[in-house]
Amino acid sequence: MSGASVGAAGLVAVLLAACGASPGAAPTWVPAPSFQGDGGGQGGAAPVIPVPGQGPGGSGSPSSSAPAPRSSAPSSGSGSTHRGGQDPSVVATRLSAPTGLAILPDGTALVGERTTGRIVLVHPEPGKPVKTVRTLGGLSTRGGGGLLDLALSPNYAQDNLIFAYVTTRTDDRVVDFTLTGPVTPVFTGIPTGPRDNSGRIAFGANGDLYIGTGDAGASSSAANPKSLAGKILRVTDIGRPAPGNPAHASAVFARGFRTVAGLCNPIGTSVFYETGPQPSDTNDPINIIGRARQYQWPASTPDAVGPIASLPSGFRSPGGCAIQGTQLYVTSLDGHALLHAALHPNGTVGKFTAMLHDRYGRLRTVVAAPDGALWLTTSNRDGHGHPIPADERVIRIVPAGSGGNPA
Repeated sequence: MSGASVGAAGLVAVLLAACGASPGAAPTWVPAPSFQGDGGGQGGAAPVIPVPGQGPGGSGSPSSSAPAPRSSAPSSGSGSTHRGGQDPSVVATRLSAPTGLAILPDGTALVGERTTGRIVLVHPEPGKPVKTVRTLGGLSTRGGGGLLDLALSPNYAQDNLIFAYVTTRTDDRVVDFTLTGPVTPVFTGIPTGPRDNSGRIAFGANGDLYIGTGDAGASSSAANPKSLAGKILRVTDIGRPAPGNPAHASAVFARGFRTVAGLCNPIGTSVFYETGPQPSDTNDPINIIGRARQYQWPASTPDAVGPIASLPSGFRSPGGCAIQGTQLYVTSLDGHALLHAALHPNGTVGKFTAMLHDRYGRLRTVVAAPDGALWLTTSNRDGHGHPIPADERVIRIVPAGSGGNPA
């Protein structure tokens, strides 16, 4: 897809819901051993490891710390109706809390289940088998944690590496792995807590890894320059602070966030948008993330950066964001819709319009594919929705004007 001409290098466009922090000293941080598989790193946490015997196509078993999946196996096909028949946009059904999603070069998608650690392979056509290809063990689902996001290595064609943001019993962390090899800690020691264990990851155009972290239920951490919570971190693909960060020895790129529900950027740029819930009566904000900036959580200080836009009234709780061409897409869990708005060349966001309203219920993750399609996941069994037997589902749509072939 084409990159939107938004912002300049060093900006990250992100949709968030909490802001506010002030510059200060770099946080104490020690890089985790990379490509060792030894589980070392900050905080002394055990590594996230694959379930023994798990390999491509294997069924595996979920971590003992995570609840069992709702059904014994995911299924493909619709499970929902469309004009009296099966819905051709539904490409997988009966998953358990699908949250992380990454598009493979062949057009298929890896979908990670937050509560089980299971990763399944989903085809873009409905009716194809949905196969379990990996299961990550050692996860904790406390406070909304678990397997929270997936991203492919910028060099995936050569190294086959997949990156994941996960919650363990002692920390949130980023790990990498192939579908058959060991799981290696990349960046560890991100605080975990009783709530707001959000996490999103995305690679920039130069190969740096951006990590969005929640405040883990301690709002003051977002403003604390020595904490990794409530931040946008920027590291290399082996977990070291990226060159050009505000403080040389720190991974912190920007701060002042309650949760990071979405982290997205146009292809070919390092402009990121972030999404997250606003814990007040105001509408959820949309932020463009810039180097060394402080945002408005837990308080709006005189030097805090405000949002560039807000979600419309009635469409609270963003679940994710994606950029396809010059359109910004944001899911609204409570609004049961996918919102979209134009990204203007000056970096501003146009008026949001709702699509898929009340069609699939609560929508969480949205990811833009190179062929012009959008992939989404549902979140109707999270205690706030009205599930149907097919939930949770993976949906693939091609928005009008995207240039892709309709699903």
